[in-house]
Amino acid sequence: MAFTDAEKVDVRRHCGYPMFGDQPTQDFGYRFYQHYQTLEFRMQHAQPEEETAIRSYITNCNTLELALLGSSANLDTDQAAVWKHNKNEIGDRSQLYGLWRRKLCDFFGIPSGPGFKTGITFVV
Repeated sequence: MAFTDAEKVDVRRHCGYPMFGDQPTQDFGYRFYQHYQTLEFRMQHAQPEEETAIRSYITNCNTLELALLGSSANLDTDQAAVWKHNKNEIGDRSQLYGLWRRKLCDFFGIPSGPGFKTGITFVV
């Protein structure tokens, strides 16, 4: 069973590669990077057992991404009654999400794409 278009979008996104689009581009851009082509080839030619493993990675990455987004609901609370907010929650969740994204890239045997970022970077 081949990957659905939605699953391919999730793989590209979690691996840090830009959208595929529906029109061929000129001889520049992400489609001409060797690693991007390798990713596309491997998505098209994965064995059923590999597809099962990749779907597990996709599920984990989607769950962690949503949890990271959901953690923004706690940004306004530092302490409420006995409960104390983990001040490192977003960083911790971001690192965990980044770990699973790297695992997905490693499983495909490619480096992360140009859009792969973990954590928050401050420029001073």
